[in-house]
Amino acid sequence: METGLLAKTGMPLEHWIDVVKKSKLDKHKEIIDFLKSKHGFSYGFANFVAFKVRELDAGSIDDKDLIINQYKGKESMKPIYDKLISIIEKFGADVKISPKKESVSLKRRWQFALIKPATKTRIDLGLKLKGHPITDRLENSGPFGTMCSHRVRVSSIKEIDDQLIAWLQEAYEKAK
Repeated sequence: METGLLAKTGMPLEHWIDVVKKSKLDKHKEIIDFLKSKHGFSYGFANFVAFKVRELDAGSIDDKDLIINQYKGKESMKPIYDKLISIIEKFGADVKISPKKESVSLKRRWQFALIKPATKTRIDLGLKLKGHPITDRLENSGPFGTMCSHRVRVSSIKEIDDQLIAWLQEAYEKAK
């Protein structure tokens, strides 16, 4: 994308990041609109630069740092994350773990789960399990919107039981 940006505009990414920072714009849509209207960007390039300026893409920060930052002030939840990841990695070599600023996407061919430290006492595990009924434990997707069909609130390692692992495995299988 960076080489395409350079070819299209004649200026490197660092130049455009500087231009946006000097504009003092900080909202994603404002940055996109600014680059499109003032500099003739296509939506794709404007969106790319906006993500880089706001450091919201996975490539802007080391994956390890993204995880560390997610669990600042929520350190008691990190063992739950570690346990979930250790289980999910055993599903297959095709599991892709993609940390973002506030969550971690779990993908195969497409996303099948999402782990988000929601509070100091809870992780929200989003699952793509279309067609599954809503239960007391397997809730409506809540904060995940259309990214996941269901959510499970996890507050302790003990809650990572056979049922939860089966739901994760099923979501993984459906993502092939």
